[in-house]
Amino acid sequence: MKNNIQLLVLFLLTFSVKAQEKATPIFKDGEAQIVAAFNTPEKWIRHDLWVETTFDSDGDGKLDRMHVDVTRPFQTETEGLKLPVVYESSPYYAGTAGDAPGLFWEVKHELGAKPKPRTHVEVQRRGERPIISNSQVKTWVPRGYIVVHSSSPGTGLSDGAPTVGGKNESLAPKAVIDWLNGRAKGFTSREGTEEVTAFWSTGKVGMTGTSYNGTIPLAAATTGVEGLEAIIPVAPNTSYYHYYRSNGLVRSPGGYLGEDIDVLYDFIHSGKEENRAKNNKVIRDTEMANGMDRITGDYNDFWAGRDYLNQMQPMKAALLMSHGFNDWNVMPEHSYRIYKKASEMGLPTQIFYHQNGHGGPPPISMMNRWFTRYLHGIENGVENDPKAWIVRENDKMDNPTSYKNYPNPDAENLTFYLGKGAPKVGSLSINNSNDKSKETLVDNYSFSAESLAKADETNHRLLYVSPILKEDLHISGLASITVKAASSKAAVNLSVYLVSLPWNEGRGSKITDNIITRGWADLQNYQSISKSQPLKVGKFYEMTFDFQPDDQIIKKGQQIGLLIFSSDSEYTLLPKPGTELTIDLSGTILKIPVVGGENAFKKATE
Repeated sequence: MKNNIQLLVLFLLTFSVKAQEKATPIFKDGEAQIVAAFNTPEKWIRHDLWVETTFDSDGDGKLDRMHVDVTRPFQTETEGLKLPVVYESSPYYAGTAGDAPGLFWEVKHELGAKPKPRTHVEVQRRGERPIISNSQVKTWVPRGYIVVHSSSPGTGLSDGAPTVGGKNESLAPKAVIDWLNGRAKGFTSREGTEEVTAFWSTGKVGMTGTSYNGTIPLAAATTGVEGLEAIIPVAPNTSYYHYYRSNGLVRSPGGYLGEDIDVLYDFIHSGKEENRAKNNKVIRDTEMANGMDRITGDYNDFWAGRDYLNQMQPMKAALLMSHGFNDWNVMPEHSYRIYKKASEMGLPTQIFYHQNGHGGPPPISMMNRWFTRYLHGIENGVENDPKAWIVRENDKMDNPTSYKNYPNPDAENLTFYLGKGAPKVGSLSINNSNDKSKETLVDNYSFSAESLAKADETNHRLLYVSPILKEDLHISGLASITVKAASSKAAVNLSVYLVSLPWNEGRGSKITDNIITRGWADLQNYQSISKSQPLKVGKFYEMTFDFQPDDQIIKKGQQIGLLIFSSDSEYTLLPKPGTELTIDLSGTILKIPVVGGENAFKKATE
């Protein structure tokens, strides 16, 4: 009897020790810590499956299935551990078309003219099962998360058709999140009937990713799907109109002159080869061809359906946005417009801006606090942190400065007036000189914006500059311009830059030194971006539009310059040189959001 009792006590002690040894997430200072028991890549369980959606976007009579992979700590299999999920989805995982010759549209033609046909390219699918991607895995699995990836519709081993912002690209990640919560079916094979469940999931999901991979978290969130608790989109494309058009103007994303939505469709279409011809006919050659409108550049129902700002009402997920102020591919307005709307909706929001180009996630600590709070439910007070975090010009990415909000609440719009000076340089002042002059430039895409800004004298641009700054000046928010202009033709490109002069170039120059912000517009859309009207030659039209958002400190010794020109060799269509654009100075004003308002500007210039 005594021996039996001793054996029982020993068993209970052993069981207790083993129970205490079970791995669990650990938190310190409001962040999930790396746990040694989870940081065992050789023991991670990796597998793939297919999740059934609610749509049939390739029209084969069967509900599309999305290819999904899972990476999880082995304890989710051996110890009954359930963990939240960090999820990234992409159309890029299985390969892309690359920069094949003829893939982009020809941009050298007259405005309003029908462009030449372009070349279509087939994607050679790549990738091996079961691993779709390794992104996020090393960061989050050791910290007590499961990482999930999926290929978006019509890419890789996922069924369906790519629609580049169509409804199926929102419903596909929704289906995966539904599966992670036991509301959708998962299968061990693409065509089979053997089901698989996410027994290891708590149902709490966070999404992140960069560029298109950052768009998909927002797309999923706009469905209001239960279980998607937080998203961290990095440089997301939040409106395909704002990506490929600008205030009625056909405008390419930076670095991809001649790209358009149908080009991106071809670029990502890596799905099942036997479905591609039908997908091309239905999506690219019908829906896109009829809706994208490279002739007028107007906003229409096609573009409205691919603008996530219009779909945000059901959204419940906490939102941490990230973007670069010098991202001229997916421009910074993409994040700002969503952040602003989410804040107005009362959702938990933060925004992280840096001074670099495309991409750039928030510091890992910031992301960690966000996911810890909303996926693990740890009360770390992140919702009370400052709303805006901005990496200042000379700081490192992991050392942002906090602000109450973005734009800076202390910024005030100052109105600047133009004083004549063409073909040399005119003035930019907060004092209205009532200059009733009219100044003319001659369009010629052969001259880059940089060369026009640096030129002492040229008739291919108009340039107006502020007094030399005697102190640093902080700009925060959206500058805007009201321009009164006339054209010698029925259509004309309009490009406007804010620049910091003198132009700094050479080994020591930085990305923040010269370009402050930019904007583009089609004067034909002076009434609405949804309706362009041919211009009457010589008649003046007034149009107001915003520059891209910015937060920048302009250094003392510099001058702020307003550069006005027509065709932009890096972004717009490029008609034959010679169109004349005339600006009425008395009807043209610039507004710049200056931190500290008029007092700060006067102090910096007087």
